[in-house]
Amino acid sequence: MTKSPSFETLSPDVIVASIENHLGIYLDGMITPYNSYVNRVYGIQDEDGKRYIVKYYRPGRWSKECILEEHTFIRNCEDNEIPVIPPLELGNGTTLGEAGGIYFSVFPFRSGRTFDISGEDDWNRLGTIVGRMHRAGRNETAFRRPVCSPLETTAPQIEKLTSGGLIPDGCLEDFIHVCEATREIIDPLFEGVETIRIHGDCHRGNILDRIEEGLLLIDFDDMMTGPPVQDLWLLLPGHLFECPAEMELLLQGYARFSDFDRETLTLVEPLRFMRLIHFLTWCATQKDDHSFQHHFPDWGTEAFWIKEIEDLRYQQRMIREQLSF
Repeated sequence: MTKSPSFETLSPDVIVASIENHLGIYLDGMITPYNSYVNRVYGIQDEDGKRYIVKYYRPGRWSKECILEEHTFIRNCEDNEIPVIPPLELGNGTTLGEAGGIYFSVFPFRSGRTFDISGEDDWNRLGTIVGRMHRAGRNETAFRRPVCSPLETTAPQIEKLTSGGLIPDGCLEDFIHVCEATREIIDPLFEGVETIRIHGDCHRGNILDRIEEGLLLIDFDDMMTGPPVQDLWLLLPGHLFECPAEMELLLQGYARFSDFDRETLTLVEPLRFMRLIHFLTWCATQKDDHSFQHHFPDWGTEAFWIKEIEDLRYQQRMIREQLSF
């Protein structure tokens, strides 16, 4: 039986060889690992001191076509003068290489710091860059990326969590009940909602401030087709009812470049529930990784699932409260 590709095969020799062969350069041998929850990301440098970031995609997560749709979106953003970091074209004529059955891309290194919000103008700036990105997102369609909706993403994720023996018997019924009850509430809210290409994980950690140059959007790995509001609510410091002023400032900046359907603000708390399910599914995918077990030693225990169910119940209450306004 052929062994599935694994990050365990990414030795320094494999990393250096894969980059040198695909880019036609020589590296100085220094490899700096970066924190990444899903993929493996490293900083490298050539003999002339030019720095790069190489990202090895988690095996089995995305097909080649899915990754190339991400790269296309980034290129579309660049073509529209939106500050992003497109992947480099490799020696094979594409932006995607392969090493030991693992896909990878190489990006030029760009430094920056997390954007610190200090006033109303900063919220406007965040809204503006998302609005610009969404204007580019509307220009084409992604056919292979996930669709952000309860039916097309959350339902399969719930099925995966409840059918794989992941949840202890004493917690399974409660987990199923809170998920089914919440889906009865949120599923109709997504009917007829506009969906476009979006970043998908547009929190402030994925927006760098380059001081002299402005804001920079990074890490499109979770790019999807979904409602535009998905890329706005993640920027908020709390629940929507706790920060209406911040959302209003985001929308003021956003409206300079893209139209926004304010009725879709009712999706904010449902999307937060869906993100909780998404995170649990991501964890389930990686639960056997040594690195994951080191950082999350209690994941999957009965105490863990009791807490997760309480968090889901709390989020269900937040959805009901939002819809009652």
